[in-house]
Amino acid sequence: MVSYDPIISAKESAGGISIIWLSGNENVSGMFSYERIIDMKVNAGDLLNYPDRYGIVNGREIIRTDFCNPDHCPGD
Repeated sequence: MVSYDPIISAKESAGGISIIWLSGNENVSGMFSYERIIDMKVNAGDLLNYPDRYGIVNGREIIRTDFCNPDHCPGD
């Protein structure tokens, strides 16, 4: 399993999405262009609406994390 930091906020900004994630006990922020988000095969609308379903790996790669979370499984 990939180690990741949870994303706690995602907001639209000029040319991309501004993300805040929890790294240890600190909030860290970064900006990802729409092109980069598409390259990572991330749905930008879903990221903006449900940032808690995503995590960030090494501060560089956004991944979907809720696929293994029983709270988000179909039929619940």
